[in-house]
Amino acid sequence: MNISIGELAKRTQVKVPTVRYYEQIGLLASAPRTDGNQRRYGKAEVDRLNFIRHSRELGFEIEDIRELLAMTAEPQASCHQVDSIARNHLAEVTRRIESLQALQAELERMIAECGRGRICDCQIVEALADHGKCMGEHAH
Repeated sequence: MNISIGELAKRTQVKVPTVRYYEQIGLLASAPRTDGNQRRYGKAEVDRLNFIRHSRELGFEIEDIRELLAMTAEPQASCHQVDSIARNHLAEVTRRIESLQALQAELERMIAECGRGRICDCQIVEALADHGKCMGEHAH
């Protein structure tokens, strides 16, 4: 396989500027270039970019992906560190879900208290202007 950056982007559903960015930050090795200065990629880059894309879709941070990729270079090593990264990410996702649920509850309360009258009497506007009028624990 000897494909262009455009074809790599198409096969992996990653935009060309993102491919370049991943090369720039070292997640993807700089591609060899033709005499015409075009980048050329093979199956290994397709596989690696698919791994990166899927990891990003699951919300993993760039540094975690960097570590995970480094670990894949040692296939016989223990997966304890991979498990640890995934567990830490799960804990963060759980924390964000809880935060979003608190935010949802506060917004539902604000909307329920709205008298649908005039702006000057609007409970939603008052709550947005004064965090002290919020009832629940949400990020501020």
